[in-house]
Amino acid sequence: MAAEIVNPRSDSDTGNGTPNASDEPFDPAFALHRGGKMAVQATVPVRDKDDLSLAYTPGVAKVCSAIAEQPELVHDYTWKSQVVAVVTDGTAVLGLGDIGPEASLPVMEGKAILFKQFGGVDAVPIALATTDADEIVETVVRLAPSFGGVNLEDISAPRCFEIERKLQERLDIPVFHDDQHGTAIVTLAALRNAAKLTGRGLGDLRAVISGAGAAGVAIAKFLLEAGIGDVAVADRKGIVSRDRDDLTPVKRELAEITNKAGVSGSLESALAGADVFIGVSGGTVPEPAVASMAQDSFVFAMANPNPEVHPDIAHKYAAVVATGRSDFPNQINNVLAFPGIFAGALQVRASRITEGMKIAAANALADVVGDQLAADYVIPSPFDERVAPAVTAAVAAAARAEGVARR
Repeated sequence: MAAEIVNPRSDSDTGNGTPNASDEPFDPAFALHRGGKMAVQATVPVRDKDDLSLAYTPGVAKVCSAIAEQPELVHDYTWKSQVVAVVTDGTAVLGLGDIGPEASLPVMEGKAILFKQFGGVDAVPIALATTDADEIVETVVRLAPSFGGVNLEDISAPRCFEIERKLQERLDIPVFHDDQHGTAIVTLAALRNAAKLTGRGLGDLRAVISGAGAAGVAIAKFLLEAGIGDVAVADRKGIVSRDRDDLTPVKRELAEITNKAGVSGSLESALAGADVFIGVSGGTVPEPAVASMAQDSFVFAMANPNPEVHPDIAHKYAAVVATGRSDFPNQINNVLAFPGIFAGALQVRASRITEGMKIAAANALADVVGDQLAADYVIPSPFDERVAPAVTAAVAAAARAEGVARR
């Protein structure tokens, strides 16, 4: 499949790129999206009857029979090992929330063309008309024979944790919820380099995460796996801690493994003396709370479009500032991770994506920066052509080392 930008203006276009609004100013977003952002393209010619007899009947029957006898041949004689299903139920789309499966499609198409552009991986958007976790699992399991991997996208917490776990238990192909793990991988890569820049290691850092949804939970667990000194997570009611009686099962588990320092109360109070702030929740952190952080602190305010701490404020106090926006330095962008992760996993026909593969991806991403490391460059640009090959190679090697590779 080719991910192509189609002609943004059809004959029925109003001429200004907006739907049924000829008196409105030109909007390039509507113009670009008209007709969708993708198309399917054949990889073999069908020019005459000989081509047709090979690409379809009768030639295709030989291949079908061979696969029926040896099912593993599907990887060699179809596109299965090169294509990912991008699956959503439309319940947590960008910062828009629960907007439904149809409204999620522009984002899923965008995800698919990023797979192709940055990782050479084909992807198919699949928006499901159900929010029931078991129905989503059953649907994806039945679709799985067509795909080499499943990228779960924009599914709200806490259902996303259950869906990912159940799918990976039932499938022998990689299942990856990018909102969780892609964000965590890029965050760890940037944090490693920020620590290096200031002469510290991960074990020297105490982090506070704003947001206990999919990204916040995943980042906390991943940083612990990577060896961070301590991490506390805050939700809307304050720090997730053992003394709270209002926690969901996911948050209760989080309380057991985080917050060694035993802080409680508000996010702002937890930031006093903290080395790292990681924002994945929106809202605004007051300037005095940022000022109370430790010397040479790091502020990763990743909410879009409005960071929890504006960079102008963060730079007054922090040694390294990162956001989720492309118009500021150090953008924490999932596109740095997921194309290479899936490319590496598919390359070796991995049965799953392990913690070791994710750590390898983060390390490879951090290493791309190399000797160029600076306060405004702790993470590479998505357009750095070294990124995807580095992540792909690291993930493939880690899959082999961890025994989940099948070739």
